[in-house]
Amino acid sequence: MKQADPVKNLRIRQAETEDNTFWDDYVRCHQNGLAYHFFAWKLAVQDAYGFDCPYLYAQQGEKICGVLPLVHIRPPLGKGELVSLPYCDVGGMLSDNAETARALFDQACAYARAKKIPSLEIRSAGGILSPETFSGNPGMPVFDSRFSAAGSALDGKVRMVLELPGSADVLLGSLKSKVRSQVRKPAKDGLFARLGGKELIDDFYPVFARNMTDLGSPVHSKKWLAAVLQRYGNRARCGVVYMPDKTPAAGGIIVLCGSVVSIPWASSLRRFNRYNPNMFLYWSFLQYAADNGFTLFDFGRSTVGEGTYHFKAQWGARPGPLYRAKWEISEKGVSPADPETGLTVPGRKRDLAERVIRSIPLPAAVFMGSRIRKYISL
Repeated sequence: MKQADPVKNLRIRQAETEDNTFWDDYVRCHQNGLAYHFFAWKLAVQDAYGFDCPYLYAQQGEKICGVLPLVHIRPPLGKGELVSLPYCDVGGMLSDNAETARALFDQACAYARAKKIPSLEIRSAGGILSPETFSGNPGMPVFDSRFSAAGSALDGKVRMVLELPGSADVLLGSLKSKVRSQVRKPAKDGLFARLGGKELIDDFYPVFARNMTDLGSPVHSKKWLAAVLQRYGNRARCGVVYMPDKTPAAGGIIVLCGSVVSIPWASSLRRFNRYNPNMFLYWSFLQYAADNGFTLFDFGRSTVGEGTYHFKAQWGARPGPLYRAKWEISEKGVSPADPETGLTVPGRKRDLAERVIRSIPLPAAVFMGSRIRKYISL
């Protein structure tokens, strides 16, 4: 039997607001779809940071057969870059076949060229879109059978993912005794947790801002986190752990897609470390996920061997690769760029920036950080 032509009558379109349900249905059903791929990420970026978001989708007849979400991170000076996706570890395209993925990539390059955007970056948790391997046409990438974008694995960076059992009780029983003790002790000490939505942002944000400032990192604006909770609705949860006197001690946000829970942000206050609020926070999220039928918990990115890596591994999470592919776009064509470019800041500059952020009062750090963080795509 003759197979259908995968690119016959294929059209690449730029999604409009009214396409959100159409888009999300495809993401939800795709085996590699994550909450970051949802249309809500685009709407939240637009609401909070005002960037253009050319979300591209492929269509054959009435059927959607691929998506490529993109955000144009544009600083006050310069043309910026197209990123799929900023502010998270995984973005990239979802597609039914390699030909559709190729067409989406070509359209993204054409968009960048038309807007004079000099680079395109695609992030992925799997699959290969090799910037080193080209077919007959210069700049034409070769896609593997999984259709996700990836140039090379990030050196030393992994995505920590936990397979969840059918209930929180089974999960708790699988943990080492030390971890179980750290999970149970906060409640015995009077700490308690709440899971909700945007109504908890006023309790979560001060914890988040304090923690990021202590780390020497510019903090996202409160408007951005509130926009995520607003746009995701019941596909997101904000969690806050409180001390017995109702002082917020830890907090985080999870986003949900299909069977996968992802946690883009979590923080705790150092002065309460001896009460293990961070352990209680993560347990609250894991308990929610396991008892509500989710099968995977995505802890996000860590550096192998560092503290966050071991923290996630103690829950049973296992490392998987994270990939980056980056291309330079010009009138002359598309050429591969170093995917590590822009991911790191030279040591002296980074150390100086971290010291400055740590040394200034929290309100000043929030004021400054919330105005520059949007230009940092990580």
